[in-house]
Amino acid sequence: MTTLDVVRTAAARVEDAVKVYGAGATRVRALDHVTVDFPAGRFTAVMGPSGSGKSTLMHCAAGLDTLSAGSAYIGDIELGTLNDRRLTVLRRERIGFVFQAFNLVPTLTVRENITLPLDLAGAAPDRAWLDVLIDTVGLGDRLHHRPSELSGGQQQRVAVARALAGRPRVVFADEPTGNLDSRAGAEVLGLLRRAVDEMGQAVVMVTHDPVAAGYADEALFLADGRLVDRMAKPSADRVLDRLKAFERGRS
Repeated sequence: MTTLDVVRTAAARVEDAVKVYGAGATRVRALDHVTVDFPAGRFTAVMGPSGSGKSTLMHCAAGLDTLSAGSAYIGDIELGTLNDRRLTVLRRERIGFVFQAFNLVPTLTVRENITLPLDLAGAAPDRAWLDVLIDTVGLGDRLHHRPSELSGGQQQRVAVARALAGRPRVVFADEPTGNLDSRAGAEVLGLLRRAVDEMGQAVVMVTHDPVAAGYADEALFLADGRLVDRMAKPSADRVLDRLKAFERGRS
């Protein structure tokens, strides 16, 4: 499958999203009327200064946090209409997660970590799909190893494979290269890029790294909880220039 085969529909989206923390003097508006789509078959980077709302946007779009106002959707399902049980099922079945901390289970093998979400759901893995994933992440000779026997880059590749194992509608990645050196980070970003190009996956990545953003199809820029800019076909240099401009404007 290529991205040309994917219908350009939103895998996830938020509409007029507002998120407020605290009250009175400690009240913070982390999201301020943000509307954005995350299309199927596209790699979107979400960027901005510290405190800009980028992680809050991801958490609310993924159903890990609730909006104060506005709506968040996975496909055509509005997250705010779901009770806790149905939201848990939706996250398990339609969303993949990759975090800065690899979050692998140390007592499980590589294969067991990859299939863990399916095992918890009581679903049998698609063996052909699992073989494709294992081949794609390049860990066929490490399937019986424990996480402690892998490098950081290998552990994060396991985490990416785990996120893709259930064929989710969208994968949310929160600073996925934050704990990796540049070489291992490039391997993981290349893997996410392949998931988009070859598997038609939607990937939404929160990052502060202009180099990481250069792997995306589009970069979104937040500042003070607002969507203030977007860049098609970002490059590391262009993203860095844009971030510097934002910092100058805030000083």
